Amino acid sequence: MAALAQHGAVPTLDPAAPVAVPLSEQTLAQHAGRMRVPTYDRAALVPAVVHFSVGGFHRAHQLVYFDDLAEHGIPDWGVVGVGLHSTAMRDALRPQDHLYTVVERSSEGDRARVVGSMIDYHFAPDSPETVLDVLTDERTRLVTMTVTGNAYRIDAVSGEFIPDDTLRAEISDRAHPRSLFGYIVSALDLRRRAGLPPFTVLSCDNMQSNGEAARRAVVGFARLYDEELARWIDGNVAFPGSMVDRITPQTTLADREDVARRFGVGDRWPVVTEPFSQWVMEDAFCNGRPPLEQVGVQFVPDVGQHELMKTRLLNGSHSAMGHLGTLAGLGRVHEVLADPVLRRYVTRLMAEEVGPQLPSPAGTDLAEYQQSLLRRFADPAIGDGLDRLCRRGSSKVPLYVLPSLRSALAEGRPAELLTLAVAGWCRYLQGVDLQGREVSVQDELADELRSLARAGGTDPRPLLGNRSVFGDLGDDPRFVAALGRALRQIERRGVHGAVRRALHRLDRRDAPGAGAGEPLERGTRGLHAVGEPTPVEQTGAAADLLPA
Repeated sequence: MAALAQHGAVPTLDPAAPVAVPLSEQTLAQHAGRMRVPTYDRAALVPAVVHFSVGGFHRAHQLVYFDDLAEHGIPDWGVVGVGLHSTAMRDALRPQDHLYTVVERSSEGDRARVVGSMIDYHFAPDSPETVLDVLTDERTRLVTMTVTGNAYRIDAVSGEFIPDDTLRAEISDRAHPRSLFGYIVSALDLRRRAGLPPFTVLSCDNMQSNGEAARRAVVGFARLYDEELARWIDGNVAFPGSMVDRITPQTTLADREDVARRFGVGDRWPVVTEPFSQWVMEDAFCNGRPPLEQVGVQFVPDVGQHELMKTRLLNGSHSAMGHLGTLAGLGRVHEVLADPVLRRYVTRLMAEEVGPQLPSPAGTDLAEYQQSLLRRFADPAIGDGLDRLCRRGSSKVPLYVLPSLRSALAEGRPAELLTLAVAGWCRYLQGVDLQGREVSVQDELADELRSLARAGGTDPRPLLGNRSVFGDLGDDPRFVAALGRALRQIERRGVHGAVRRALHRLDRRDAPGAGAGEPLERGTRGLHAVGEPTPVEQTGAAADLLPA
């Protein structure tokens, strides 16, 4: 069944589907018998939050928390959505008075609710002035975002904001911003000139130190305007970090029809998600803070350990499963976990290579957290597609997989399974699976990376030469050799054969009197043990670097 693409047209219901009552403010009472609906006065909600990039995750996560807050009798934090690239969400939600349905789906059954915390939505290119008016409204106290990691323009190696030509061109027309950070900086400048307090900028993106990344992007962009504005923002605007977690697959036509059939609601764009939801947030705001602790949000002094745990275990595993699972001919996350070989791979990837690097946040058992992830991944009811996990790999892999790999190499920890995850992505980038079937690589850098991947084949060096993605990993000959070996194993033995071989190597290393006691050179454990043949220097093809 075709998916409802985030930036695509919203299709109509199959005419054969049962007639359902269209969702709107006027029909809420009719839906109350089948699902939970807002009982608060939506007209009384104060537009205090502006959210950029309203997708499925934001509607399944943050808007639900603000809906719960309103149900607690706190109307001070209504949300206004802003889109930058597509009118699809506007066109779907405006006829529904910005109401929509959230279905929590699990093997134990489905629960549905209507969320009413979003009170307006603007497509920014239609009227930049309107969006700036909302951002400079005295009532706006918090700006949030769910965008891709690439949108921050943060260099993977230096950690600094690096504007591209598109952003630099935007500076010449300050009254008509086009990018996320252009809108934020223009609005903060206008607020400063008007003597209004700034709003808090809250990143809800899956990236390490997302609050600091948002600060660097906003301050860096402001510095292109003028240094005084940049200093004012740096000294007055709060950029709290946050960790968000709720698996939310892309909505399909089948989901939409199911919502109509089972709950009797005609919703142009419902959201299906899992029952689990978590939001951990740094308690650092500059213009009032929503009392979200009343609805389950955890406020902490430093969110770093929570971010690290979630992005490297959940998101890192998602990347590994997405690329390797697709190459193995699978389509859903639960199918990966149902496969004994791949389940063992994911389990040991977390337990032996990623988990040991991580600090345990207060009150969290890392081993139990990993088991909870396996249970969530394995639930077939949610039907999460591997294609969703594979999207925007050039943003996700550097954020979720490569940091664990770098740490493992630097500290002499095992890295066999992490290397295989990277190899899976490199092979996936060729745009065909192992049976020669076309794979749609959806990525901002798709054309460039596909060309490099095909040129290299089982030689990873062309891809590793892209430093914007891989940083200096291509300068490590031992890693280059190991990655080449993993690519050859995938090509020759298939995903299952490559995984079995990697697990066997780890078992052999850990066997009493063998690998466990075998001395390993610092920075190479799991890649090359002392006593094994030393890889030759990078003078020939990747196939010459290490025996298969």
